[in-house]
Amino acid sequence: MITSNPFAELAAVIPPAVMQAYVVLMVILVAGGTILDMIHKKNAKYFFENAKKAQANAKRSVGSGEKLGLMIKTVGKEVLTAGEFANSQRRISHLFMMYGFIVFVITSAILIFAHTAQGAQTSAILPLLWHLSALSLAVGGYWFWFAIRVDLSSESRPLFAVSRADLFILSLLVMSTFALLWSFTQGMGALGWLFFVLFIAGTTTLFGSVYWSKFAHMFFKPAAAYQKRITRADGSAENLPTITRDDPAQQQRHSLELLRDAPMDMGLGIKREAPNHY
Repeated sequence: MITSNPFAELAAVIPPAVMQAYVVLMVILVAGGTILDMIHKKNAKYFFENAKKAQANAKRSVGSGEKLGLMIKTVGKEVLTAGEFANSQRRISHLFMMYGFIVFVITSAILIFAHTAQGAQTSAILPLLWHLSALSLAVGGYWFWFAIRVDLSSESRPLFAVSRADLFILSLLVMSTFALLWSFTQGMGALGWLFFVLFIAGTTTLFGSVYWSKFAHMFFKPAAAYQKRITRADGSAENLPTITRDDPAQQQRHSLELLRDAPMDMGLGIKREAPNHY
């Protein structure tokens, strides 16, 4: 079952052209939502203005070779391995969702555009990857929702309180969960069609709500991480005090006067107890 293309059977009822048009529509919704998000929040404007300000405050010039090295480090840590997460569970959950989502979207597009025509032959690997990626997305999403998300009870909120901030993760869960259920119940009549409708509803919500969700965040995150590395390399440090207080000029930049002469190593602090609410 997991090695058969679910969209090929669907093509007997819904023409492949309609499915392909739906995929194109989702791409347009993502692009449009991201552009509207940039206009409303002025992300790109802030990013370029901040980069220009950092360049003006740079202490040294960063060469093209060094920039390439910083870009590779950014891709390797912040993008491919989610190394910015100190919490190992949060990191693994994120990787399950990230790679599951990427593979799920790519295999869905390939199966719909290249393997839904009448008589088309589909290798077993593509449907297998489609099912496994949906499962990976669901595992990472449910892990985050039930075990890693903010402990709402500590904030005197109901355990299953939902806000607009949860739109992204919930639509991911609906899409991945009902994609699997639809595939497993194809040919079972009304039940299979119910799961298919819910799968499409979750997918449409995910890609159609980019303007209101954190979906666009994935486009800005790598650029922001790379820019942060550049500011550390050129000495501008995002116009913030550096981690050393050996330099008298850096000591005077500390916002708290009492801490200007404090040693760098001040004990465990908040690390004395492991966080329990995230």
